Amino acid sequence: MARIFFNGQAMVGGPFHDKVADALIGPVRTAPGYRFFSIDHSGGTDVCPGLLADPAVDSAIEGELYDVSLERLRDVILPGEPRELELGVIELADGSACLSMLLARGELERGVHREITHHGGWRAYLATLGRTA
Repeated sequence: MARIFFNGQAMVGGPFHDKVADALIGPVRTAPGYRFFSIDHSGGTDVCPGLLADPAVDSAIEGELYDVSLERLRDVILPGEPRELELGVIELADGSACLSMLLARGELERGVHREITHHGGWRAYLATLGRTA
């Protein structure tokens, strides 16, 4: 089993939550030191969020923690992730480590993803767009 932090469409109420609903542990926050981006915003679609570790910032991001099998991670979760994200390890507010989908190397430099760190989470950002998912 692997603990994974979701901060977008797999969270409760999101379109992909049914794929992981039985693995939910509960709401959590990252430790300080993460930036947050809306992926594919350049096309105006706000497809999903992506985390980026940045020790120079003091922001923490809201999400949910799940405990999934490595097989589910390999066969169900990772194949559905956009190419702009990659699997990595983050630190949670309690100091523990877990997996999460991070902004892939080279994506920040492309300059096409909107930074939404100041919203503190995907749901808060979507609310500014009048969306819930």
